[in-house]
Amino acid sequence: MYDYPSTATFLTPDEREFVIERLKHDSTDLATHYDRKFVFQALKDWKCWMMVFVYMGILIPVYAFSLFIPTIINELGYKASTAQLLSTPPYIAGCFFTVLVGIYSDKLKLRGPFVLGCATVAIAGYSVLYATPQGHPGVSYAGTVIAACGTFPSIAVVLAWAGGNAGGDVKRGVALAMTIGIANLGGVCSSFIYRTKDAPRFHIGHGTVIGCLLLAVVLTCAAMVTYSRLNKQKEEQCRREGIDHSQAPKFREMADASPLFRYTI
Repeated sequence: MYDYPSTATFLTPDEREFVIERLKHDSTDLATHYDRKFVFQALKDWKCWMMVFVYMGILIPVYAFSLFIPTIINELGYKASTAQLLSTPPYIAGCFFTVLVGIYSDKLKLRGPFVLGCATVAIAGYSVLYATPQGHPGVSYAGTVIAACGTFPSIAVVLAWAGGNAGGDVKRGVALAMTIGIANLGGVCSSFIYRTKDAPRFHIGHGTVIGCLLLAVVLTCAAMVTYSRLNKQKEEQCRREGIDHSQAPKFREMADASPLFRYTI
């Protein structure tokens, strides 16, 4: 594993130069060296914390899957190898839509709308699980597949969003560490809200998960509005002060606060 493209011996000189220039373009010539102040830039940035809670709201439903799928399959009446096979379709569907959403999110250079769309689909799936009365395991199983198509794709999109909107290598690394490390505590929550005594309907668990997804939706809307407003402010500042990319070195250590940096919506 090489630290930087410039030290990657498996690349040809032309490939190395191309990758380096591409990274410079993506980072708007922001700092790549380590300095403690970049760490504090991430820790003090409320936008980074907002992404932490967006990710947590999405991650809790993902952890919940392994807790209630066995109960639903057991209700269907299948055992052993057949039951194992039936646990895979929701994950296969989630994998397919993760790739599909990732491709179109990159093509359109949008994150928030895809997170909103995926979270809405997940809410629909968990609503089916919540509302389906006992004795209809097939409907519950369909709800599980729908929920998987919403939750799994949003994981990759939120991480790309959090990393892409943190300017500078160090701040980006710290922001991603915060997002992944803190949000994964949601796994602890999942194990407590899906209690054995609530089986097979798990109303408390499903209701809590729907609440987490709604939190992610609200914060995603807030993030989109915030990033759009900040981009407009930066564009106005650049016009007013005549700032262009030739002045990029002057803003090198400002991370995403640089007037030349644009947030992904």
